[in-house]
Amino acid sequence: MYLSKQEKEELFAKHGKGKHDTGSAEGQIALFTQRIEHLTAHLKTNRKDYNTERSLVMLVGKRRSLLDYLTKKDVLRYRAIVKELGLRK
Repeated sequence: MYLSKQEKEELFAKHGKGKHDTGSAEGQIALFTQRIEHLTAHLKTNRKDYNTERSLVMLVGKRRSLLDYLTKKDVLRYRAIVKELGLRK
């Protein structure tokens, strides 16, 4: 796997509510962002890997739906996670 257990714990500790809080929207968005960056780098070298391309599109959709959920639930949390991860240009 591209992320070790310790790297995931650090990711959730930084963006989630705690080290073992894997269910918060912020933690999931951060994990999806990490996976999207990894798959994007893979697709730059393997242009014809269509299965990876499909999974990348699905991950972007999942992240988008979580971001939409945060927008409806708490706009301040949405703005904070977008700023932390640098999702908007």
